[in-house]
Amino acid sequence: MKALILVDFENEWINKDSDYFVGDISKALEKTNQLIDYCRSKGYKIIFTTHIEKDSDEAFAENSENTKIISSLHKKDSDILIKKYKISPFYKTNLENELKGIKEIVVAGILTNLCVRSIVQDAYDRDFSITVIKDCCVSFDKETQDFTFKDLKTTREEIKLLNLKEIIR
Repeated sequence: MKALILVDFENEWINKDSDYFVGDISKALEKTNQLIDYCRSKGYKIIFTTHIEKDSDEAFAENSENTKIISSLHKKDSDILIKKYKISPFYKTNLENELKGIKEIVVAGILTNLCVRSIVQDAYDRDFSITVIKDCCVSFDKETQDFTFKDLKTTREEIKLLNLKEIIR
């Protein structure tokens, strides 16, 4: 069995009034929906994570509109939702239990250089086979995005870094 993990696709990132606004990511969201649809059709377990800042009444505040999954994504009620309070989706969450029996994960999300990188590193240390869908990941800028992918590939060469068209054939 395989799982698709969608890291922190939250409204905070697309809120123009937020300090964390990442810009127009409509193309990445479109591709992410194609990825979700593809993985769902292949029987993958679909897991979303959300990042929450404890004791915040502003950015990433628990139960706020900004910590909800971006509504244009093809999320279903049957999908798993993991709320996390630190960078790693593995830290003090039930993600590990949700991944029991799963050997291969596909990862996409926001921010590539922070929470996406963290899940990839932690999953690597747990011996998962990992594919990151680069054009379904978002950073604040291209330089950071490119460096993160380069560094992940250099330090963990077994990780597959693909674009959407390379996985959907």
